[in-house]
Amino acid sequence: MAFWFYRGVRRGVATTRYPPTIDSWTRGLPSPPAFHSARLTAALVDGLAHACPAGALAREEHELVVDLGHCTGCGECVDLGRGAVVPSGEFLLATSDRAALIKRVPIRGDSETSDGG
Repeated sequence: MAFWFYRGVRRGVATTRYPPTIDSWTRGLPSPPAFHSARLTAALVDGLAHACPAGALAREEHELVVDLGHCTGCGECVDLGRGAVVPSGEFLLATSDRAALIKRVPIRGDSETSDGG
């Protein structure tokens, strides 16, 4: 390791490149969730937001707001999601724009309660 450190210092290298392919073992890493919009209901989204220990999920009107900057990949929402939530497998989320980590998912599932009758 010391060799690579001194070589980098000597050449002025501050970082290395991403590998050309992602290693297969990374599939087992925790990753943020992916949501199936057609399976999301307002009641389910409210339950997921309440259960999220990191506070990464919220509902605004007819959208699920996911803050990937807060998500820890714990899988709580996947466990409670009844097929509407799956692990995304994406763990390379680096960005210089904080707003790029906020995702909005439309809630398109059938409502679990009707408004009258």
